Amino acid sequence: MEKVIRTGIVGFGMAGKVFHAPFIGTLPGFRLSKISTSKETTAAEAKTLYPETIIVADARYILDDDDIDLVIICTPNTEHFPLAQAALLRGKHVIVEKPFTVTSAEADTLAALARQQQRILTVHHNRRWVADYKTVKKIISSQLLGRLATYEARYDRFRPALRPQAWREENVPGAGILYDLGAHLIDQALQLFGLPEAIMADVQIQRPGGRVDDFFDLTLYYSNLRVSLGAGMLVKKPGPFFSLHGDRGSFVKSGMDVQEEALKTGKTPANTPDWGAEPESLWGHIYTEYEGMQMAGTIQSERGSFQDFFINVQQAIWGEAQLNVTPEQARDTIRIIELAMQSNQEKRTVAYDGGS
Repeated sequence: MEKVIRTGIVGFGMAGKVFHAPFIGTLPGFRLSKISTSKETTAAEAKTLYPETIIVADARYILDDDDIDLVIICTPNTEHFPLAQAALLRGKHVIVEKPFTVTSAEADTLAALARQQQRILTVHHNRRWVADYKTVKKIISSQLLGRLATYEARYDRFRPALRPQAWREENVPGAGILYDLGAHLIDQALQLFGLPEAIMADVQIQRPGGRVDDFFDLTLYYSNLRVSLGAGMLVKKPGPFFSLHGDRGSFVKSGMDVQEEALKTGKTPANTPDWGAEPESLWGHIYTEYEGMQMAGTIQSERGSFQDFFINVQQAIWGEAQLNVTPEQARDTIRIIELAMQSNQEKRTVAYDGGS
């Protein structure tokens, strides 16, 4: 019998179409069995892209299908919790698009339910597998910069016009840039440095007529380390994505990982031999001391590998590997967001606490 994970994707907006279906549809060991979308035009597009996949109008046709092993939830954030809960109760393994949930209490409930149901539950924190972060992780572990003092990461865009039909710009729980782009930056920092001692945040609405936050500046305080994370929608000329400074030198990296644009043009690791490889123009610059000598130059970026997230999920479902992105880790990211909003509201630095 063929060993395959029969998968249903709930929602076929950008996340489902760009970041999930191309991998489930091409990686060995997965079968893209069903896609659910309530929009007729989106359904037609999905059928064109995946003619052998069944397209349904409602998530229940995936959740109630006994032949579906894995459910991927790519819906607005407010629907993550109820859909993940329903999928787990029906005995499915579950991938939730980031951010995991709207509250850490919801995340705790889902993590406990996954343990009870003995099912894999994970969150699509795919930016652990981008070229720049993988390179930063290697530089830190090799101690090329000595003792790290400051770590700065930004995820800026230039979108001055509002998109009134976009749910991310509606004034609902879980909307806004802190939940969206902030979740990526926070997850990366927590993987590198663990939980902080304290948090300070400035969260703003900068665009006229905006209803949700479109700018944040978040500081995580550690012993002898300051982590600065930020994002904004009014940055026409972005600065470095990463800036790291230690007592032996600095590393600065600009440019966006190439995988997203490749996926948007129909490329996948299956049809692209140099998948995830950055051009030399995007390599980061290092300035450091080694054995008393000053050194400066570029460092070749590690290859981006979004596919590794899905391969790990597959191996975890089959009992061949430990899960890389655990629900507990994703829950910590949501807790940081909650505390950042508290810090902004109270205009003060708040100590980290795990919540209830």
